[in-house]
Amino acid sequence: MVSDPRAKTGSAAHAVLAAVFQVRGGRLEVLLWERALDPCAGCWSLPGGELAADETLEQSIRRHLAAKVDVRELSHLEQLETLSDPGRSPVRRELATAYLGLVPRDAEPALPADTRWHPVDGLPVMAFDHERVVLAARERLRGKLSYTNIGFALAPDTFTISELRDLYEAALGHDLSATNLQRVLLRRGVLTHTGERREPGPAGGRPAALYRYVRREYRITDQFAALRPRRASRAGLGSESS
Repeated sequence: MVSDPRAKTGSAAHAVLAAVFQVRGGRLEVLLWERALDPCAGCWSLPGGELAADETLEQSIRRHLAAKVDVRELSHLEQLETLSDPGRSPVRRELATAYLGLVPRDAEPALPADTRWHPVDGLPVMAFDHERVVLAARERLRGKLSYTNIGFALAPDTFTISELRDLYEAALGHDLSATNLQRVLLRRGVLTHTGERREPGPAGGRPAALYRYVRREYRITDQFAALRPRRASRAGLGSESS
């Protein structure tokens, strides 16, 4: 095994990998697979692999993801960054282009035996620089939840405002006011009321209005906005600032 990057010769290989997130059980989780062989046997990796000569980067990551998760379950996929540290792989000089992928809460894709979901706030020992990629992808998602409609990619087709608030809280890592979130997203034209209501569960209560995203395609809605924790809002009157 070559451990010194200076000893690596020839042109650099190019790989692709993806941090695929889903909110599961109230937590933001990432899809990882356990490596059976060296390098880093027993560690966990992001799904991905080598770029073929006849494919684009996006074609490549979709091909590799298909081996770990049904790519039809992906509701959003975007390029995150390119990793070029000469020492990132102990085997060879390798560039890697990383992607952020999202799966809606109600999807339950079938996974191979070596692959499972892990909470982002409790990651296992990971191979190479993949932990850094996961954390960078989480920060990208958190930022975009404030100024785009990317929440559609985490949400089911219809939902109550409380359910949507729970998804945002899991991804952002802080509390939000459901009332303020509703106000912000309706004002931006992101959500629409379906005209239907969900009956209360065993605990009782009033029927809850059901909403859906106006568009389930990515777009910027307010490039200067930031969703703030509920406790930081003045008198509880706002969860957004510009």
